[in-house]
Amino acid sequence: MSFVGESGSGHSVVMDGSPEHGGRNLGVRPMEMLLIGLGGCTAFDVVLMLQKSRQNVVDVEVALDAERAEEIPQVFADIKVHFKVWGKDLSANHVERAVKLSEEKYCSATKMLEKSATITCTWEIIEA
Repeated sequence: MSFVGESGSGHSVVMDGSPEHGGRNLGVRPMEMLLIGLGGCTAFDVVLMLQKSRQNVVDVEVALDAERAEEIPQVFADIKVHFKVWGKDLSANHVERAVKLSEEKYCSATKMLEKSATITCTWEIIEA
């Protein structure tokens, strides 16, 4: 139950299942990969927008918490996305706008997953 996924850009990632499902716990679960992709996609958008707005961003962390549907195929039904944005003298208006634009317009992963899940984004600024 262990698989290596290879991307078109030449990168690899190990995916595996839990031991109770025949895996050896050697990598992330495939459904976790979807959430990791969502987190990376939206973080990329937010950082780019903040940099273009000349915001002094030091770090961004995106935490995701998701609930899956009870019935098969057990798609994601509810996803909470929380941004922690570290920086110096960051504008709350700029951070809020970047998160909102990523969620509503730019993040391809969000647009795909919102077809089955309610996605809620929150954010906080931490002075660096």
